[in-house]
Amino acid sequence: MYTMSTNSINGATDQESLTLPLLSSHRSLANSTSQVALVGANVCPIESLDYEIAENDFFKQDWRTRGKIQIFQYLFMKWSLCFLVGVIVSLVGFFNNIAVENIAGVKFVITSNMMLYNRYGMAFLVFLVSNFVLTLFASIITAFVAPAATGSGIPEVKAYLNGVDAPGILSLRTLVVKIIGSISAVSASLLIGKAGPMVHTGACVASFLGQGGSKKYRLTGKWLRFFKNDRDRRDLVTCGSAAGIAAAFRAPVGGVLFALEEMASWWRSALLWRAFFTTAVVAIVLRALIDLCLSGKCGLFGKGGLIMFDAYSASVTYHLIDVPPVLLLGVIGGILGSLYNFLLDNVLRIYNLINEKGIVYRIFLACTVSIFTSCLLFGLPFLASCQPCPADASEACPTIGRSGNYKKFQCQPGHYNDLASLIFNTNDDAIRNLFSRNTDTEFQYSSILIFFGTCFFLSIFSYGIVVPAGLFVPVIVTGASYGRFVGMLVGSKSTLNHGLYAVLGAASFLGGSMRTTVSLCVIILELTNNLLLLPLIMLVLLVSKTMADAFNCNIYDLIMRAKGFPYLETHAEPYMRQLTVGDVVTGPLHLFHGFEKVGNIVHVLQTTRHNGFPVIDEPPFSESPVLCGLILRAHLIELLKKKVFSSTSVPIHADAFNQFSATDFAKRGSGNGDNIEDIEITEEEMEMYLDLHPFTNASPYTVVETMSLAKARDLFRDVGLRHLLVIPKISSVRTSTLSAVFLQCYLKIK
Repeated sequence: MYTMSTNSINGATDQESLTLPLLSSHRSLANSTSQVALVGANVCPIESLDYEIAENDFFKQDWRTRGKIQIFQYLFMKWSLCFLVGVIVSLVGFFNNIAVENIAGVKFVITSNMMLYNRYGMAFLVFLVSNFVLTLFASIITAFVAPAATGSGIPEVKAYLNGVDAPGILSLRTLVVKIIGSISAVSASLLIGKAGPMVHTGACVASFLGQGGSKKYRLTGKWLRFFKNDRDRRDLVTCGSAAGIAAAFRAPVGGVLFALEEMASWWRSALLWRAFFTTAVVAIVLRALIDLCLSGKCGLFGKGGLIMFDAYSASVTYHLIDVPPVLLLGVIGGILGSLYNFLLDNVLRIYNLINEKGIVYRIFLACTVSIFTSCLLFGLPFLASCQPCPADASEACPTIGRSGNYKKFQCQPGHYNDLASLIFNTNDDAIRNLFSRNTDTEFQYSSILIFFGTCFFLSIFSYGIVVPAGLFVPVIVTGASYGRFVGMLVGSKSTLNHGLYAVLGAASFLGGSMRTTVSLCVIILELTNNLLLLPLIMLVLLVSKTMADAFNCNIYDLIMRAKGFPYLETHAEPYMRQLTVGDVVTGPLHLFHGFEKVGNIVHVLQTTRHNGFPVIDEPPFSESPVLCGLILRAHLIELLKKKVFSSTSVPIHADAFNQFSATDFAKRGSGNGDNIEDIEITEEEMEMYLDLHPFTNASPYTVVETMSLAKARDLFRDVGLRHLLVIPKISSVRTSTLSAVFLQCYLKIK
């Protein structure tokens, strides 16, 4: 018998667990204890999650004793927590948007007012210092308080939903820093977004609510104890990630599909319903809050619109002549998206060389990027020539002291600076300007090209700094700029207006960088409120994704790989069809007998970091060797704590069950498990015996050793396993050990 497992990893990993006779060439670099450093020297302790329910005798007895009230409580808490997740995430998303609009808005108003009096030097100083202070604050709290809050957080949540429990990624500290740091960093005019951090925020909220109660925060009610297992927590985190997208883009259906297509590797219909319910709550709460803001109660700039871009046109029509430009957009989006991923991946690795040197260097890098960004945003509009205001402008021209399409900047009265309307603005307003209809003559070719190049490279250099930063909005604004440029080149040869070309360009760049299709299509339709664009968006997404897949994988997979997160890809490699599971196992195996000496259990737990151990019975307790099942490390530690020992190898007495409760064997929150070193066992107790039968999972997933590695890998990923028992084909007991051996090239564990 063999065991396959995604085992615990830390600096003291056993030497035998690193034996990789066939797959060692695929080992990846170790990830760092800091989520800022992508490829570090220090190994980060990562635990796999136990999605499989341990169906032992105690578990079955516990469920048999539950009545209708307990079952109702369990179902009620599932839906109640989804409701709470939806309400909290929508409130956070709304608060984030209002805070960014008001902070950034006040900054732009002060700067614009100074420019009206030709005080350009003082205006630049105010703009530079305010951005610097906001970036410095965001980088300090992120670097010192919660380094795991760096970046978008989508790679971390995706890894978690694939079964990886890295320390700190869903903690309360990370949640607080993610919210405050994202507001500060986005308000600092860095070319980053808040959609990715909202996904991470939703996952953190769900994780906190799904901890099953907490003694630290005095949340120990019976109604909270039903969620002390990784499976229910994973489902709630999935709903939280869907709620994050729904709150960021006001796209409830798109949020569900994004969680299904991109985030979760395990899905079922019941989870689909709960995720949809969660995002529906988000949509309803946001609608109510937006109505509140429309009455003018959300500050000078806060209107609560979030990212709701005005690209709607009731008379959108397109013909066969419009298909070639759309196909061209898809091809360009695929090439640019793959190039974007390649450059971002390499820039992050270069940044790591700086981040590894310490916190001061990380903060210095963030401040340097902020100063460089402020100089570009303030200086580049001076390169554009002033344009006369159109006579039929749909809004005031020029725009002074507020957001709009016609920024005055340095121009004389009656004129506007088209580049300033894009670059000297918040990212959301820039996208609105690019998507807006009836503005085909608003922008110059040179302004659009300058804006595209600025967004493309600034978004790459801004992502890797030590602040919460998303990629969705930078990718949208970059894609919209070159989409608008293509529309300007096509001109009157197409029936589509330039704003719709900007929407299609954003879709193509999203498809080329993030490689999702269905969810992105729905998100774009929901945030633009234009269902008539569906066929064109579908076409451009399919073309861009197909083109980009020829070069590299999506951006989140690249970041996960660089950070060293163990992750099973969607499809098995072709060579895995030629290997069997018996080819990749190695030994020696650490196992226990049904009646095991306490000293042996303590010794194995102290000398290994394995999470699960096979349990077998041998003569004289059985006629032939029999596999009893699998017992978890946490359950063994709990048995040692209770000290239900006997002096001889006899079955445990039925009264001993009264010493345990369901919460004793429940999974605690991340990083809160007991250690074997904390348990005191006397020499006399070391010679006693422990009956493992009632606490052994008698129905573990088991395969024969001749099964192909590809098929076993599919089972491992699709079911969300942590352990897989491999039974020899011949009728003998042959044992070996596996500690993080299964599919090492895919898990990338060290």
